[in-house]
Amino acid sequence: MLFVLLVACVGSYAQGKTYRVGIFAPLYLDSVFNEGGGMRNPSTIPKLITAPLDFVQGSMVALDSLSASGQKIEAFIYDTKSYSDPLSSLIEGKDLDSLDLMIGSVRDQDYKDLEEFANKKKIPFISATLPNDGGVIGNPYLGIVNSTLKSHCEGIFNYIVQRHGTDKVYLIKKNGTQETKIASYFKALNEQEGKPLLKMQVISIDSFISTSFLKRKLDTTSNIVVIGGSLDEEFARNLTNGCFAVSKQKITLIGMPDWDGIKDFYRKEFYPDFPILYTTPHYYNANTAFDSLLTSQYLKLYKIKPSDMAYKGFENTFAFMSLVMKYNKDFFAHINDPEFTVFHEFNFKPVNITNGLLPDYYENKHVFIMKILNGMAVKEY
Repeated sequence: MLFVLLVACVGSYAQGKTYRVGIFAPLYLDSVFNEGGGMRNPSTIPKLITAPLDFVQGSMVALDSLSASGQKIEAFIYDTKSYSDPLSSLIEGKDLDSLDLMIGSVRDQDYKDLEEFANKKKIPFISATLPNDGGVIGNPYLGIVNSTLKSHCEGIFNYIVQRHGTDKVYLIKKNGTQETKIASYFKALNEQEGKPLLKMQVISIDSFISTSFLKRKLDTTSNIVVIGGSLDEEFARNLTNGCFAVSKQKITLIGMPDWDGIKDFYRKEFYPDFPILYTTPHYYNANTAFDSLLTSQYLKLYKIKPSDMAYKGFENTFAFMSLVMKYNKDFFAHINDPEFTVFHEFNFKPVNITNGLLPDYYENKHVFIMKILNGMAVKEY
């Protein structure tokens, strides 16, 4: 089946417009359920669908929580991997034309189809989890929540300027296309005033990073900053092991956004008293009413604590649905308004790649610096 219809009549007495939102995720329902509606394998939920399912379930909790706002909402959950009703047929059949907002945890062709449709029909499309722009230009109806790699590099650079402006900085990377791009981002940032702002040296490696190699390359006679300029997990571990062995007192190590998922970094016995920093556009303060709401409702409905994807589904749906209901056609003009802040404020900026009259898209530039220390992750900056 293509989609599950969820109707949330938020205040059935309310007059005026009914707002329609579509939540898009690759749920693979036709693969998981048989024609009779039963699970093909009742004993387990495929790992392939756990993240998108969590996103949708978080979104549904948000929709339920909007029930006191006095508006009327029709919300539709779309499975972008349906065999019976693919996304392309929905678009061609005009099933999506009446939506006021689209929120997607999608990638690849699904992302491309939705952003093109949003641009054509002038419907705001929030890309909630894809960490890049997918090569999109010329779409002022696209909002990217999960900041691009360029924005993460900007966040790291700004942090170093503010906290370590006089330290020597080493950007250590492996050879590769993506790594070359990361180095180019930092070079452009560091030389945007015509001359280097930070004392930055780039070190490229071909193979394993040894402790002896780092001892030869790094000047630890004073405090230094080491940027791990690669998304490769093995590289991240090798660099961290080397920096820890060289000097855990003198080195501030900052990695890429995917370093948050490396389990070894959270093992206390591996890197005692050695902070490992990484970037993220998501920070969930546990001491908020929204966190209490999501956690309690999620436990009640699904008997487990909400995952990171459930938090994303909840936050994106609550914040952006609230904005579209209040501002409707002026949605992007108010996208940074703090009025409907859930866990943290966004900082959407218009990105103009083609130098046209309108933005090519809007991107959330709010990047947090997180610190993993002795097994715990806390906000550093």
